Amino acid sequence: MVDCSPAATDAQRREEARALAHLSLTELGKAARGVSKVHRSIAAGVFGTLGRTPLRTWSDPTRAVHDAISEGVYAATAGSLETAGGVAGSVVGGWGRPPSHTVPGALGIAVLNGLIGDELTASGSPLASSMQIWHGGRPVEPTVEALRSAFGAPSDVAAVPGHLVVFMHGLMETEIAWNAGEKPGYGLRLHEEIGACPVYVRYNSGRHISDNGRELDNLLSALVVCWPVPVHTLTLVGHSMGGLVVRSACHHASDGHSLWLRVLRHTVCLGSPHLGAPLARGVNAAAVALHTTPVTRPFANLLRRRSAGVRDLHHGTVLARDWEQNPDPDRWSQPMATDVWLSPHARHLYVIATVTRSTRHVVGKVVGDGLVLADSGRGRNKRRHVGYLADDGLHIGRSNHFTLLNDDTIYEWMRDRIRPQRAITA
Repeated sequence: MVDCSPAATDAQRREEARALAHLSLTELGKAARGVSKVHRSIAAGVFGTLGRTPLRTWSDPTRAVHDAISEGVYAATAGSLETAGGVAGSVVGGWGRPPSHTVPGALGIAVLNGLIGDELTASGSPLASSMQIWHGGRPVEPTVEALRSAFGAPSDVAAVPGHLVVFMHGLMETEIAWNAGEKPGYGLRLHEEIGACPVYVRYNSGRHISDNGRELDNLLSALVVCWPVPVHTLTLVGHSMGGLVVRSACHHASDGHSLWLRVLRHTVCLGSPHLGAPLARGVNAAAVALHTTPVTRPFANLLRRRSAGVRDLHHGTVLARDWEQNPDPDRWSQPMATDVWLSPHARHLYVIATVTRSTRHVVGKVVGDGLVLADSGRGRNKRRHVGYLADDGLHIGRSNHFTLLNDDTIYEWMRDRIRPQRAITA
Protein backbone atom coordinates (compact mmCIF):
# COMPACT_ATOMS: atom_id res chain seq x y z
CA MET A 1 0.00 0.00 0.00
CA VAL A 2 1.28 3.50 -0.83
CA ASP A 3 1.87 5.51 2.35
CA CYS A 4 1.62 9.23 1.54
CA SER A 5 2.03 10.51 5.10
CA PRO A 6 4.62 13.28 5.66
CA ALA A 7 6.89 10.90 7.57
CA ALA A 8 6.76 8.27 4.83
CA THR A 9 7.34 10.87 2.12
CA ASP A 10 10.35 12.25 3.97
CA ALA A 11 11.76 8.74 4.44
CA GLN A 12 11.30 8.01 0.74
CA ARG A 13 13.00 11.29 -0.18
CA ARG A 14 16.01 10.41 1.97
CA GLU A 15 16.26 6.88 0.59
CA GLU A 16 16.10 8.05 -3.02
CA ALA A 17 18.56 10.90 -2.44
CA ARG A 18 21.04 8.55 -0.75
CA ALA A 19 20.70 6.03 -3.55
CA LEU A 20 21.24 8.69 -6.22
CA ALA A 21 24.34 10.05 -4.48
CA HIS A 22 25.77 6.59 -3.97
CA LEU A 23 24.99 5.44 -7.50
CA SER A 24 26.48 8.51 -9.16
CA LEU A 25 29.82 8.07 -7.44
CA THR A 26 30.00 4.27 -7.66
CA GLU A 27 29.34 4.54 -11.40
CA LEU A 28 32.24 7.00 -11.62
CA GLY A 29 34.33 4.43 -9.81
CA LYS A 30 33.38 1.79 -12.37
CA ALA A 31 34.25 4.24 -15.13
CA ALA A 32 37.67 4.80 -13.58
CA ARG A 33 38.28 1.07 -13.54
CA GLY A 34 37.17 0.90 -17.18
CA VAL A 35 39.66 3.61 -18.14
CA SER A 36 42.28 1.66 -16.22
CA LYS A 37 41.66 -1.40 -18.39
CA VAL A 38 41.97 0.64 -21.58
CA HIS A 39 45.19 2.20 -20.27
CA ARG A 40 46.55 -1.24 -19.38
CA SER A 41 45.74 -2.65 -22.83
CA ILE A 42 47.42 0.24 -24.64
CA ALA A 43 50.46 0.07 -22.37
CA ALA A 44 50.71 -3.69 -22.90
CA GLY A 45 50.84 -3.13 -26.64
CA VAL A 46 53.57 -0.51 -26.34
CA PHE A 47 55.72 -2.47 -23.91
CA GLY A 48 55.11 -5.69 -25.84
CA THR A 49 56.54 -4.07 -28.95
CA LEU A 50 59.56 -2.79 -27.03
CA GLY A 51 60.05 -6.25 -25.56
CA ARG A 52 60.77 -7.60 -29.02
CA THR A 53 63.63 -5.12 -29.52
CA PRO A 54 67.07 -4.62 -27.95
CA LEU A 55 65.36 -2.23 -25.53
CA ARG A 56 63.77 -5.16 -23.67
CA THR A 57 66.26 -5.01 -20.81
CA TRP A 58 65.16 -1.43 -20.22
CA SER A 59 61.46 -1.83 -20.98
CA ASP A 60 60.67 -4.76 -18.66
CA PRO A 61 61.65 -3.02 -15.39
CA THR A 62 60.06 0.19 -16.60
CA ARG A 63 56.82 -1.65 -17.38
CA ALA A 64 56.75 -3.16 -13.90
CA VAL A 65 57.09 0.27 -12.29
CA HIS A 66 54.56 1.82 -14.72
CA ASP A 67 51.98 -0.87 -14.06
CA ALA A 68 52.36 -0.66 -10.31
CA ILE A 69 51.97 3.12 -10.25
CA SER A 70 49.10 3.35 -12.76
CA GLU A 71 47.15 0.49 -11.20
CA GLY A 72 47.61 2.05 -7.79
CA VAL A 73 46.36 5.43 -8.99
CA TYR A 74 43.28 3.98 -10.70
CA ALA A 75 42.47 1.69 -7.78
CA ALA A 76 42.79 4.56 -5.33
CA THR A 77 40.64 6.81 -7.51
CA ALA A 78 37.90 4.21 -7.90
CA GLY A 79 38.01 3.31 -4.22
CA SER A 80 37.86 6.95 -3.17
CA LEU A 81 34.86 7.60 -5.41
CA GLU A 82 32.99 4.59 -4.06
CA THR A 83 33.81 5.55 -0.48
CA ALA A 84 32.68 9.10 -1.18
CA GLY A 85 29.45 7.66 -2.57
CA GLY A 86 28.79 5.92 0.71
CA VAL A 87 29.57 9.06 2.70
CA ALA A 88 27.41 11.23 0.42
CA GLY A 89 24.57 8.77 0.73
CA SER A 90 24.78 8.82 4.51
CA VAL A 91 24.72 12.60 4.95
CA VAL A 92 22.38 13.75 2.18
CA GLY A 93 19.40 15.55 3.61
CA GLY A 94 17.40 18.67 3.06
CA TRP A 95 13.73 19.25 2.58
CA GLY A 96 11.24 18.74 -0.19
CA ARG A 97 9.60 15.92 -2.08
CA PRO A 98 11.28 12.64 -3.06
CA PRO A 99 13.19 12.99 -6.36
CA SER A 100 10.75 10.59 -8.03
CA HIS A 101 7.91 13.01 -7.20
CA THR A 102 9.56 15.92 -9.03
CA VAL A 103 9.80 16.38 -12.79
CA PRO A 104 13.63 16.57 -13.03
CA GLY A 105 14.08 13.75 -10.53
CA ALA A 106 11.52 11.51 -12.19
CA LEU A 107 13.10 12.04 -15.61
CA GLY A 108 16.58 11.30 -14.29
CA ILE A 109 15.43 8.15 -12.52
CA ALA A 110 13.56 7.08 -15.67
CA VAL A 111 16.79 7.26 -17.67
CA LEU A 112 18.59 5.22 -15.01
CA ASN A 113 15.81 2.66 -15.08
CA GLY A 114 16.01 2.39 -18.85
CA LEU A 115 19.78 1.89 -18.75
CA ILE A 116 20.23 -0.40 -15.74
CA GLY A 117 16.73 -0.88 -14.33
CA ASP A 118 17.11 -4.65 -14.08
CA GLU A 119 20.27 -4.18 -11.97
CA LEU A 120 18.47 -1.68 -9.74
CA THR A 121 15.60 -4.12 -9.22
CA ALA A 122 17.93 -7.03 -8.46
CA SER A 123 19.82 -4.97 -5.87
CA GLY A 124 16.64 -3.72 -4.20
CA SER A 125 17.47 -0.09 -4.96
CA PRO A 126 14.80 2.50 -4.06
CA LEU A 127 15.51 3.98 -7.50
CA ALA A 128 13.95 0.96 -9.22
CA SER A 129 10.50 2.18 -10.24
CA SER A 130 7.61 -0.15 -9.53
CA MET A 131 4.62 -0.30 -11.85
CA GLN A 132 2.11 2.17 -10.45
CA ILE A 133 -0.71 4.47 -11.43
CA TRP A 134 0.36 8.11 -11.12
CA HIS A 135 -2.09 10.98 -10.73
CA GLY A 136 -1.36 14.58 -9.81
CA GLY A 137 2.33 13.88 -9.29
CA ARG A 138 1.77 11.04 -6.81
CA PRO A 139 1.39 7.26 -6.99
CA VAL A 140 -2.11 5.88 -6.51
CA GLU A 141 -2.74 2.44 -5.07
CA PRO A 142 -5.29 0.40 -7.11
CA THR A 143 -7.78 0.15 -4.25
CA VAL A 144 -11.37 1.36 -4.03
CA GLU A 145 -10.54 4.06 -1.49
CA ALA A 146 -7.41 5.37 -3.22
CA LEU A 147 -8.96 5.44 -6.69
CA ARG A 148 -12.09 7.16 -5.43
CA SER A 149 -10.01 9.77 -3.62
CA ALA A 150 -7.80 10.45 -6.66
CA PHE A 151 -10.32 10.30 -9.48
CA GLY A 152 -13.65 11.24 -7.91
CA ALA A 153 -14.98 12.31 -4.51
CA PRO A 154 -17.45 9.91 -2.84
CA SER A 155 -20.24 12.47 -3.27
CA ASP A 156 -19.54 12.70 -6.99
CA VAL A 157 -19.00 9.03 -7.91
CA ALA A 158 -21.70 9.20 -10.56
CA ALA A 159 -19.55 11.67 -12.50
CA VAL A 160 -16.59 9.25 -12.69
CA PRO A 161 -16.31 7.88 -16.26
CA GLY A 162 -16.64 4.17 -16.98
CA HIS A 163 -14.37 4.43 -20.02
CA LEU A 164 -10.72 4.19 -18.99
CA VAL A 165 -7.81 5.09 -21.26
CA VAL A 166 -4.59 3.72 -19.78
CA PHE A 167 -1.37 5.33 -21.06
CA MET A 168 1.94 3.41 -21.09
CA HIS A 169 5.13 5.40 -21.72
CA GLY A 170 8.22 4.19 -23.56
CA LEU A 171 11.87 3.44 -22.76
CA MET A 172 13.49 5.91 -20.34
CA GLU A 173 10.23 7.87 -20.06
CA THR A 174 7.60 8.48 -17.40
CA GLU A 175 3.93 9.37 -17.54
CA ILE A 176 5.09 13.01 -17.70
CA ALA A 177 5.93 12.47 -21.39
CA TRP A 178 2.22 12.40 -22.29
CA ASN A 179 1.73 16.00 -21.12
CA ALA A 180 5.16 17.52 -21.72
CA GLY A 181 4.21 19.96 -24.48
CA GLU A 182 2.48 23.31 -24.27
CA LYS A 183 -0.81 22.07 -25.73
CA PRO A 184 -3.13 19.69 -23.85
CA GLY A 185 -2.21 16.02 -24.08
CA TYR A 186 -4.30 13.17 -25.45
CA GLY A 187 -5.69 12.24 -22.04
CA LEU A 188 -7.14 15.63 -21.15
CA ARG A 189 -8.64 16.07 -24.61
CA LEU A 190 -10.24 12.62 -24.56
CA HIS A 191 -11.73 13.40 -21.16
CA GLU A 192 -13.19 16.68 -22.39
CA GLU A 193 -14.45 15.46 -25.76
CA ILE A 194 -15.62 11.86 -25.26
CA GLY A 195 -15.85 11.60 -21.47
CA ALA A 196 -13.05 9.05 -21.04
CA CYS A 197 -10.83 9.05 -17.96
CA PRO A 198 -7.05 9.03 -18.55
CA VAL A 199 -5.02 6.77 -16.27
CA TYR A 200 -1.24 7.13 -16.44
CA VAL A 201 1.15 4.34 -15.50
CA ARG A 202 4.83 4.59 -14.59
CA TYR A 203 7.08 1.53 -14.76
CA ASN A 204 10.71 0.42 -14.85
CA SER A 205 11.54 0.27 -18.57
CA GLY A 206 14.84 -1.52 -17.91
CA ARG A 207 13.09 -4.73 -16.87
CA HIS A 208 12.10 -7.40 -19.35
CA ILE A 209 9.02 -6.47 -21.37
CA SER A 210 7.43 -9.78 -20.39
CA ASP A 211 7.88 -8.97 -16.68
CA ASN A 212 6.30 -5.56 -17.15
CA GLY A 213 3.51 -7.16 -19.19
CA ARG A 214 2.72 -9.53 -16.34
CA GLU A 215 2.66 -6.66 -13.85
CA LEU A 216 0.43 -4.58 -16.13
CA ASP A 217 -1.98 -7.52 -16.34
CA ASN A 218 -2.16 -7.59 -12.53
CA LEU A 219 -2.52 -3.81 -12.28
CA LEU A 220 -5.35 -3.70 -14.83
CA SER A 221 -7.14 -6.52 -13.01
CA ALA A 222 -7.11 -4.49 -9.80
CA LEU A 223 -7.94 -1.23 -11.57
CA VAL A 224 -11.05 -2.56 -13.32
CA VAL A 225 -12.37 -4.30 -10.21
CA CYS A 226 -11.73 -1.37 -7.84
CA TRP A 227 -12.76 1.51 -10.11
CA PRO A 228 -15.46 3.63 -8.40
CA VAL A 229 -18.04 2.83 -11.11
CA PRO A 230 -18.45 -0.19 -13.39
CA VAL A 231 -15.94 -0.09 -16.26
CA HIS A 232 -17.60 -0.67 -19.62
CA THR A 233 -14.73 0.29 -21.94
CA LEU A 234 -10.97 -0.08 -21.58
CA THR A 235 -8.51 1.44 -24.05
CA LEU A 236 -4.76 0.86 -23.77
CA VAL A 237 -2.38 3.36 -25.40
CA GLY A 238 1.36 2.66 -25.58
CA HIS A 239 4.21 4.76 -26.91
CA SER A 240 7.24 2.88 -28.23
CA MET A 241 8.15 0.14 -25.71
CA GLY A 242 4.85 0.83 -23.96
CA GLY A 243 3.03 -0.75 -26.90
CA LEU A 244 5.04 -3.95 -26.48
CA VAL A 245 4.21 -4.01 -22.77
CA VAL A 246 0.53 -3.71 -23.73
CA ARG A 247 0.83 -6.67 -26.13
CA SER A 248 2.59 -8.71 -23.46
CA ALA A 249 -0.10 -7.86 -20.90
CA CYS A 250 -2.81 -9.00 -23.32
CA HIS A 251 -0.96 -12.30 -23.75
CA HIS A 252 -0.68 -12.81 -19.97
CA ALA A 253 -4.35 -11.89 -19.57
CA SER A 254 -5.43 -14.43 -22.20
CA ASP A 255 -3.43 -17.17 -20.49
CA GLY A 256 -4.84 -16.27 -17.09
CA HIS A 257 -8.37 -15.37 -18.25
CA SER A 258 -8.14 -11.95 -16.62
CA LEU A 259 -11.45 -10.15 -16.18
CA TRP A 260 -10.27 -6.90 -17.75
CA LEU A 261 -10.20 -8.54 -21.19
CA ARG A 262 -14.01 -8.50 -21.08
CA VAL A 263 -14.04 -4.70 -21.24
CA LEU A 264 -10.96 -4.22 -23.44
CA ARG A 265 -12.13 -2.52 -26.63
CA HIS A 266 -9.01 -0.95 -28.16
CA THR A 267 -5.24 -0.90 -28.06
CA VAL A 268 -3.30 1.91 -29.71
CA CYS A 269 0.45 1.54 -30.33
CA LEU A 270 2.35 4.69 -31.25
CA GLY A 271 5.72 4.00 -32.86
CA SER A 272 6.09 0.62 -31.15
CA PRO A 273 8.96 -1.58 -32.43
CA HIS A 274 6.99 -4.82 -32.77
CA LEU A 275 9.74 -6.33 -34.93
CA GLY A 276 12.59 -4.71 -33.02
CA ALA A 277 14.57 -1.48 -33.25
CA PRO A 278 17.75 -0.85 -35.26
CA LEU A 279 19.34 1.09 -32.39
CA ALA A 280 19.11 -1.94 -30.08
CA ARG A 281 20.59 -4.17 -32.78
CA GLY A 282 23.32 -1.60 -33.40
CA VAL A 283 24.30 -1.54 -29.73
CA ASN A 284 24.50 -5.34 -29.75
CA ALA A 285 26.66 -5.33 -32.87
CA ALA A 286 28.94 -2.66 -31.40
CA ALA A 287 29.34 -4.64 -28.18
CA VAL A 288 30.34 -7.75 -30.14
CA ALA A 289 32.78 -5.84 -32.35
CA LEU A 290 34.39 -3.95 -29.47
CA HIS A 291 34.86 -7.16 -27.48
CA THR A 292 37.29 -8.58 -30.05
CA THR A 293 40.33 -6.53 -28.98
CA PRO A 294 41.78 -5.92 -25.50
CA VAL A 295 41.90 -2.15 -26.01
CA THR A 296 38.20 -1.80 -26.78
CA ARG A 297 36.92 -4.64 -24.57
CA PRO A 298 36.15 -2.34 -21.61
CA PHE A 299 33.81 -0.34 -23.87
CA ALA A 300 32.16 -3.59 -24.93
CA ASN A 301 31.64 -4.50 -21.29
CA LEU A 302 29.99 -1.12 -20.75
CA LEU A 303 27.56 -1.78 -23.61
CA ARG A 304 26.92 -5.27 -22.30
CA ARG A 305 25.53 -3.71 -19.14
CA ARG A 306 22.54 -2.51 -21.13
CA SER A 307 19.28 -3.41 -19.47
CA ALA A 308 17.04 -6.37 -20.16
CA GLY A 309 14.45 -3.97 -21.56
CA VAL A 310 16.89 -2.63 -24.13
CA ARG A 311 17.92 -6.18 -25.08
CA ASP A 312 14.25 -7.08 -25.65
CA LEU A 313 14.06 -4.34 -28.28
CA HIS A 314 16.53 -6.26 -30.48
CA HIS A 315 13.68 -8.26 -32.05
CA GLY A 316 10.67 -7.00 -30.06
CA THR A 317 10.61 -9.80 -27.47
CA VAL A 318 7.39 -9.88 -25.43
CA LEU A 319 7.48 -13.49 -24.13
CA ALA A 320 9.60 -14.66 -21.21
CA ARG A 321 10.43 -17.99 -22.84
CA ASP A 322 12.24 -16.22 -25.69
CA TRP A 323 14.86 -14.65 -23.42
CA GLU A 324 14.87 -17.51 -20.92
CA GLN A 325 15.87 -19.95 -23.68
CA ASN A 326 18.52 -17.67 -25.19
CA PRO A 327 21.89 -19.23 -24.23
CA ASP A 328 24.00 -16.22 -25.21
CA PRO A 329 22.32 -12.79 -25.19
CA ASP A 330 25.63 -11.15 -26.17
CA ARG A 331 26.34 -13.00 -29.40
CA TRP A 332 26.16 -11.32 -32.81
CA SER A 333 23.11 -13.18 -34.12
CA GLN A 334 20.15 -13.27 -31.77
CA PRO A 335 17.26 -15.76 -32.10
CA MET A 336 14.08 -14.34 -33.60
CA ALA A 337 11.32 -13.40 -31.16
CA THR A 338 8.02 -15.26 -31.17
CA ASP A 339 5.32 -13.33 -33.01
CA VAL A 340 2.57 -13.04 -30.41
CA TRP A 341 -0.67 -12.53 -32.31
CA LEU A 342 -2.84 -9.62 -31.25
CA SER A 343 -5.62 -10.34 -28.78
CA PRO A 344 -8.96 -11.14 -30.48
CA HIS A 345 -10.84 -9.29 -27.74
CA ALA A 346 -10.26 -5.79 -29.11
CA ARG A 347 -9.57 -3.61 -32.10
CA HIS A 348 -5.87 -2.90 -32.46
CA LEU A 349 -4.72 0.43 -33.88
CA TYR A 350 -1.21 1.57 -34.71
CA VAL A 351 0.52 4.78 -35.76
CA ILE A 352 3.87 5.09 -37.51
CA ALA A 353 5.92 8.15 -38.39
CA THR A 354 8.72 8.86 -40.83
CA VAL A 355 11.05 11.81 -41.06
CA THR A 356 10.13 12.01 -44.76
CA ARG A 357 6.69 12.71 -46.18
CA SER A 358 6.39 9.23 -47.71
CA THR A 359 7.26 5.84 -46.27
CA ARG A 360 8.57 4.91 -49.72
CA HIS A 361 11.29 7.57 -49.67
CA VAL A 362 14.70 5.92 -49.30
CA VAL A 363 15.54 8.02 -46.23
CA GLY A 364 12.19 7.21 -44.67
CA LYS A 365 12.80 3.51 -45.23
CA VAL A 366 16.24 3.61 -43.64
CA VAL A 367 15.56 6.07 -40.80
CA GLY A 368 11.86 5.62 -40.06
CA ASP A 369 10.88 8.00 -37.26
CA GLY A 370 14.48 8.18 -36.07
CA LEU A 371 14.22 5.19 -33.74
CA VAL A 372 11.62 2.81 -35.19
CA LEU A 373 11.23 1.73 -38.81
CA ALA A 374 7.83 1.75 -40.50
CA ASP A 375 7.65 -2.04 -40.98
CA SER A 376 8.39 -2.59 -37.30
CA GLY A 377 5.72 -0.09 -36.27
CA ARG A 378 3.23 -1.93 -38.50
CA GLY A 379 4.31 -5.26 -37.06
CA ARG A 380 4.73 -6.70 -40.51
CA ASN A 381 7.53 -7.47 -42.97
CA LYS A 382 8.36 -10.31 -45.38
CA ARG A 383 9.12 -12.74 -42.55
CA ARG A 384 7.00 -11.63 -39.61
CA HIS A 385 3.46 -10.48 -38.88
CA VAL A 386 1.81 -9.82 -35.51
CA GLY A 387 -1.71 -9.33 -36.87
CA TYR A 388 -2.38 -5.65 -37.55
CA LEU A 389 -4.86 -4.81 -40.29
CA ALA A 390 -3.76 -2.20 -42.82
CA ASP A 391 -7.00 -0.24 -42.34
CA ASP A 392 -6.29 0.12 -38.62
CA GLY A 393 -3.07 2.06 -39.12
CA LEU A 394 -2.08 5.69 -39.60
CA HIS A 395 1.11 7.16 -41.04
CA ILE A 396 2.24 10.72 -40.37
CA GLY A 397 5.08 12.12 -42.44
CA ARG A 398 7.79 14.65 -41.67
CA SER A 399 7.60 13.65 -38.02
CA ASN A 400 9.77 11.87 -35.48
CA HIS A 401 9.42 9.31 -32.72
CA PHE A 402 8.46 11.87 -30.10
CA THR A 403 5.96 13.70 -32.29
CA LEU A 404 3.76 10.67 -31.65
CA LEU A 405 3.26 11.69 -28.02
CA ASN A 406 1.11 14.71 -28.88
CA ASP A 407 -0.04 15.37 -32.43
CA ASP A 408 -3.38 16.78 -33.58
CA THR A 409 -3.74 14.42 -36.54
CA ILE A 410 -3.07 11.38 -34.36
CA TYR A 411 -5.43 12.62 -31.66
CA GLU A 412 -8.37 13.17 -34.00
CA TRP A 413 -7.79 9.82 -35.73
CA MET A 414 -7.59 7.99 -32.39
CA ARG A 415 -10.54 9.83 -30.84
CA ASP A 416 -12.84 8.95 -33.72
CA ARG A 417 -11.97 5.25 -33.38
CA ILE A 418 -12.23 4.84 -29.62
CA ARG A 419 -15.20 7.09 -28.91
CA PRO A 420 -18.54 5.41 -28.05
CA GLN A 421 -20.41 4.40 -31.18
CA ARG A 422 -23.86 5.91 -31.15
CA ALA A 423 -26.69 3.95 -32.67
CA ILE A 424 -28.23 5.37 -35.84
CA THR A 425 -31.95 6.05 -35.39
CA ALA A 426 -34.60 6.87 -37.95
